[in-house]
Amino acid sequence: MSKHKTVGLDLAKSVFHLIGSDGERRKLKRSQVLRYFAQQEKSVVVMEACGSAHYWGREFKALGHDVQLLPPQHVKAYLRGQKNDYNDAQAILEAALHGRIRTVEVKTEEQQVQQAVLIMRKGLVRERTRLVNQTRALLYEYGVSIPKSLSRFRTQLVEQLEETNTSLPSRIREMAQRQYPRLVKLDEEIAWCEAQIQQASKQDEDCLRLRQAPGFGPIVSYAFKSWLGTGRQFTCGRDASAALGVIPKQHTSGDKDRLMGITKRGDAYLRSLIIHGARSVVRQANKKDDPLSQWINRLVAKRGVNKATVALANKLIRIGWAMVARQESYRPIAC
Repeated sequence: MSKHKTVGLDLAKSVFHLIGSDGERRKLKRSQVLRYFAQQEKSVVVMEACGSAHYWGREFKALGHDVQLLPPQHVKAYLRGQKNDYNDAQAILEAALHGRIRTVEVKTEEQQVQQAVLIMRKGLVRERTRLVNQTRALLYEYGVSIPKSLSRFRTQLVEQLEETNTSLPSRIREMAQRQYPRLVKLDEEIAWCEAQIQQASKQDEDCLRLRQAPGFGPIVSYAFKSWLGTGRQFTCGRDASAALGVIPKQHTSGDKDRLMGITKRGDAYLRSLIIHGARSVVRQANKKDDPLSQWINRLVAKRGVNKATVALANKLIRIGWAMVARQESYRPIAC
């Protein structure tokens, strides 16, 4: 238990509510928050890990306070009575005093910049996918079938637009022509994001170290490092795997152990990137004879490709945690 005062702070856009372990209750406007904490003795400031929490965490640390961020889904269990801002702050305080909830590490400004690039790329890729699927479906209604491949879509769309003897109605042809510049612009924006990721991953020592491991390309290593930070919030690699939801759900009663599918907790986008990286390793494993590939091939034969892929993703997260948290290089191990 900390000897310093603990403060539960409910974040908001304009008005913040706090409750201290000494019974203090206070409501602060946004402009008053830093001024108030600058006048306080060193305290433990506890917040939910939600929007702007990492910004405020950095600001409070700069003022000399200790900061804890708690996952909102775990704080909810401590809420008593009806939901209001003071009750939310009280729940945050009680969750912190309980001391059994794993805290979220306060992200640096650089980590948040890295995640912003990933979020932007993710949104652009989704927008491009929607545009391609919509245009493909539109043309399909008029007898033009374009394969799912993105490169073939670009090629065949240009061919359809350049073809003079076509059965496409003029207005549909005009609509497709107006979509093509949007596709080109989205390609340019995605390429810019990926160039930023490539450049940053070449300059970051942890990313370079992660890229030694199978399944960790530039984007996966960059995303994993921006999520993991130093890795000190986890005591072992299994905790990192659990945080990303690739361990089995458990439903155990008495002496009956029942394991089900993976929990799918945490960052779904990062989990999908790691699983895609693992899938590429599984796809090439039957052409190799190293211990990891042999383990993958045995698992594929016993459990199938999909389960082997998730099992490998679990292993890669643990390996990645060890490489970042312990500053170790990748060492192939016998599986």
